[in-house]
Amino acid sequence: MPDLDQDLLSIQEARNLATRAFEAWKTWAKASQQDVDRVCAAMAAAAFNAADRLGQMAHEETGYGIPAHKRLKNEFAARNVWESIKDIKTAGVIHHDPEKRIYQIAWPMGVIAGLTPSTNPTSTVIYKILIAVKARNAIVIAPHPSAARCSYEAAALMVKAAEENGAPPGLIACMQYVSLAGTQELMGHKYTALILATGGTPMVRAAHSTGKPAYGVGPGNVPAYVDRSADLEKAARYITASKAFDCSTICATEQAVVADRPIARSLQRLMEQEGAYFVDKAQTDLLRRLLFNSEGVMVPATVGKPAPYLAALAGFDVPAGTRVLVTRLNRVGKEEALSREKLTTVLGWYEADGWEAGCERCIELIQFGGRGHSLVIHATDEKVIMAFGLEKPVFRIAVNTMSTLGAIGLTTGVFPSLTLGAGGVGGSITGDNVTTYHLFNVKRLAYEITSPPPAALSAGSATQETSTRLVEQVVRDVVQEILKNT
Repeated sequence: MPDLDQDLLSIQEARNLATRAFEAWKTWAKASQQDVDRVCAAMAAAAFNAADRLGQMAHEETGYGIPAHKRLKNEFAARNVWESIKDIKTAGVIHHDPEKRIYQIAWPMGVIAGLTPSTNPTSTVIYKILIAVKARNAIVIAPHPSAARCSYEAAALMVKAAEENGAPPGLIACMQYVSLAGTQELMGHKYTALILATGGTPMVRAAHSTGKPAYGVGPGNVPAYVDRSADLEKAARYITASKAFDCSTICATEQAVVADRPIARSLQRLMEQEGAYFVDKAQTDLLRRLLFNSEGVMVPATVGKPAPYLAALAGFDVPAGTRVLVTRLNRVGKEEALSREKLTTVLGWYEADGWEAGCERCIELIQFGGRGHSLVIHATDEKVIMAFGLEKPVFRIAVNTMSTLGAIGLTTGVFPSLTLGAGGVGGSITGDNVTTYHLFNVKRLAYEITSPPPAALSAGSATQETSTRLVEQVVRDVVQEILKNT
């Protein structure tokens, strides 16, 4: 038997799953709030219980990150995301304003195409399925090819829990024959109502180019400014741990420290105590060549890798216990590859004299590769904190926390999410942490509260006069045309 074309298999699978999801959605769109919440609670519990196994699977399949950290992300996606949305009304009348006599009625989108990355595969699958089904949508997951098996396993256990609790078959699905052609077919399918894309810039651009509504998120070149007023021990501990968390595979991870010059040496010593290794100029050159190709694209083999592994790959030794490699830099832009987003355990280091200079350096980093995404500031001076909040072109400013966990909503009060909008400046439709609110529309049933003005109800003499003038003008134009041609 000849080999079957993988692209054709993927395209056909996308069509089949989208059609089946649409048929299931026509039933699910009429589900009661009680039914929706029962199904979602069961899925969240099933995913939480499998968090450790799924984390191990994701690490083994992709080679990225740390299994224990992936387990934590899975638990976050199941428990924290569900806790944040479980009380949101998504069926029927969700709000009534008696004074304005308006009823707001939730209305689902339909079939959602959920594109998920290799860096956070199982956690993103769990999160997207929960927020989509909670909003009474169907969802078809298109996983990254290098994380297809673990993504399918995460979706499959949620499918089982959902159907055992009354969800129609086909409401949730995950592609197994994964290819670019198949993903494009899913995004452009006539039954796909919305695209929810999390991943690299090319994939997000493809989602936006389909002509379908799309939530896509851009890269995060996150600066961490450390002010002279900061709790330096806490800042050092948090920055190092955050950059090392799952080997820097979350897009909100710190990419460069901008240290206020009076405290820079103290911060360096404290970070070294936490496992940060400051490389020299020769080692920095080795890392530049290792991490990025000539076009400035990160080499896939270096993504999500522990610091000792990267050092050995680059050709130098590091002390035992090294968690992060820190490179001193002076420039930002294409001429400095290490000023880009680095989805691995390499952290840039800049120094600036005073918060105003630190502010400008942070803006440079954001404009180069992380517009609209995130920033973290360590300070106790509220004037400095507010200045950063007001002036930075990003939509998440995390204060005195781990950026990795603060931006996604684990250690802060923002909505728990694994899709972080970058707003208009970053090419996204929203700057929010995307959640179930973004996946349903709202109808408004509005009663009259003000009588129309009398002029709106009357034909009025002006209307007749205007009509007469128009007729007379048309007659004059016709006569002039006839005379001109005779």
